[in-house]
Amino acid sequence: MGVCPFAVELPMSFEKSLSPRMSVLVALVVAAALSRLLPHPMNFSPIEALALFSGAMFARRSLALLVPIAAMLLSDWFLGFHSGMPVVYGMIVLITLFGMLLGKSPKAGKVLGASVVGVLAFFVVTNGFVWLEGSMYPMTGAGLIACYVAGIPFLDNQLAGALFYSTVLFGGFALLRQRFPSLSAQSA
Repeated sequence: MGVCPFAVELPMSFEKSLSPRMSVLVALVVAAALSRLLPHPMNFSPIEALALFSGAMFARRSLALLVPIAAMLLSDWFLGFHSGMPVVYGMIVLITLFGMLLGKSPKAGKVLGASVVGVLAFFVVTNGFVWLEGSMYPMTGAGLIACYVAGIPFLDNQLAGALFYSTVLFGGFALLRQRFPSLSAQSA
């Protein structure tokens, strides 16, 4: 029997990155990001949840940061790019770092608290950026307050989305780990 001329030996680090745990984690994050493309209420999105989940579940910090950013870029490719992307992506990085503090098997209460804090931080920073752009609100204290007040109706959906997607991601992965113990290996 001949040897395939196209056979390539994969580096050990690449083979490790294709572990079942890694594959499932990446699939969950990408699926959550792509859910942004489905019809949904305004601001009911997985952004904060996928960042928290990535930070908590990926053992390699570089992947924890890279995967949610790559997933967001993929969905933004279809949704469109905008001037606030650096701020939004910066918040994704910050929330991912916050997720790293949760540990690899966070309890529901920690996930709930982190989700709420992530949403509030995202709200404060991104709405502050809208005000700083100077095109929608006057550059005064009253303008800043008006900007935040105008964003409050969207905050409910943002919080609901973060809690829903955190439940799906963290809860779903916990159920998968119970069913498939090999997913508990901390190699991802």
